[in-house]
Amino acid sequence: MKQTFYSNGKLFIAGEYLVLDGADAFALPTKFGQDLVIEDGENSQIEWKSYDHDNQLWFEETILFNEIINLPDSKADNIKTTLLNILHEAYVLNPKFIDNSKGYKVSTYLTFPRNWGLGTSSTLINNIAEWADINAFTLLNNSFGGSGYDIACAQNNTPVMYQIKDNAVKSVEFNPDFKEHIYFVYLNKKQNSKSAIYAYNNNKGQNLAQSVAENNKITNTILNAKTLKEFASAVQKHEIHLSAILEMQTIKEAVFPDFNGVIKSLGAWGGDFVMVISKENPKEYFASKGYETILSYDEMIL
Repeated sequence: MKQTFYSNGKLFIAGEYLVLDGADAFALPTKFGQDLVIEDGENSQIEWKSYDHDNQLWFEETILFNEIINLPDSKADNIKTTLLNILHEAYVLNPKFIDNSKGYKVSTYLTFPRNWGLGTSSTLINNIAEWADINAFTLLNNSFGGSGYDIACAQNNTPVMYQIKDNAVKSVEFNPDFKEHIYFVYLNKKQNSKSAIYAYNNNKGQNLAQSVAENNKITNTILNAKTLKEFASAVQKHEIHLSAILEMQTIKEAVFPDFNGVIKSLGAWGGDFVMVISKENPKEYFASKGYETILSYDEMIL
């Protein structure tokens, strides 16, 4: 029997880092995501194949059921070890999907380049959770870690507000009249979320409750902005606020100080995509600086 699961990618618009301490997070599911195709196999093993957005095979491995059930003690930091850990935690939560099977042939298909940082891991975890009939937030927490906002995006086809407490997800309206002035630019490098979170935990300081409250106020303004000017002002305020907490320059200060518009880091600062707010089409500006991947709001957001 063939089964297919699909999960949306994600962009973290407001509330990054502070979401880990209870702040509101505003995120948008993307038009890009990942499919998981399950077919019957044999020999108590999984024949696993992963394909990139251009249908190129980028990972292939045979995984024995015994490896999933009795996770090998490995310190190796590689794709198989990560995948085994996810599958093992899924097995712990619901052994039936392994115990009741003779084997599987599994294929994954990304619809975006792996280095874009739109959720290669989160879409996989959500798809595996669907397949194993378990809670995706629990699987994320037990395996990869993180706030869970990306799982909220994987599961929803609308903008979401998310809180880490109880993994609370609220569908919200966000379809501004000024969205033609919002762009997403890839910074040509993938950022490591774990190292960025470590830096945040070292720098968040003593006024955490005040910082969370300020974040929630700004995030609410971003979500409900009626004009481009109001939206851009709130986004800029969010960057300045988090810059002080992280003791880091904003991406605009560090890389694009001469840009006539607002630029905001999305998720882990320093890599992946940024959101650009500009009255004029900024493609020529960013292309001149070597940043060729520039998507409009409608090209990126579901």
